[in-house]
Amino acid sequence: MQQNTQVKTRKFAHQFALTLFSLMMTAYTAAATTPQRSADDIQRDSHSKPYDILAFAGVEPGWQVMDMFAGNGYYSELLSQAVGSEGKVYLHNNQAYMAFASKLNERVKDNRLPNVEVYVREVEDINLPSNSLDLVLLVKTYHDVYFTQSGWTVTADPLFKTIHRILKPGGQLLVIDHHGAPGSGNSRAQDLHRIEAQFAKNDISSRGFKWVEESTILSNSTDPLNISVFDPEITGKTSRFVFKFLKQ
Repeated sequence: MQQNTQVKTRKFAHQFALTLFSLMMTAYTAAATTPQRSADDIQRDSHSKPYDILAFAGVEPGWQVMDMFAGNGYYSELLSQAVGSEGKVYLHNNQAYMAFASKLNERVKDNRLPNVEVYVREVEDINLPSNSLDLVLLVKTYHDVYFTQSGWTVTADPLFKTIHRILKPGGQLLVIDHHGAPGSGNSRAQDLHRIEAQFAKNDISSRGFKWVEESTILSNSTDPLNISVFDPEITGKTSRFVFKFLKQ
């Protein structure tokens, strides 16, 4: 009798988990296919798979999140839908990244995303309260802390100190970036704009974050890993790692 009860309990728990996952996927897919989204965004969905990314992150209504170095705010709009009216999204850029934000005004005009705040600050000037955010998202920008160029001043230490400060205890840092070849570390950030996944895991884990999970949803086994992410052969199709960290 006890064994039958345990089996039934496990079956119920499994079914409940499947139902909950199905509901989450439905909500994230709805956010990703909202009619008001631009044609460019919808076209990008095919290779960015944002509904899968949001589901992996487990974004919940009411969350306070930052889309860091967001450019035009592709993910910020999706996060806006996911966190709902009780949540908030900080669409962050520094001055250097505003060069990649030519369509930002169009995205946020007429208060079409009322829970999104355009937040232009250098990393050292981010003045959000400590322990205030549920999630910080870094999409294809982590490698830039190992990139040097006139006018670009972001480095790893101040960036991760700031992220650690503004995240709640146990808050999530989600990092997506272009795979570098195994053993390459951060050596190809400058010329190829890639970074090795194992290096990223070790590096970020040494800065007060615990690596907890990865998704292979953006992996691409045909990416040779030794050409620039801007090479027409691979642009938009690079193999990318998706890492989830929690603030310790």
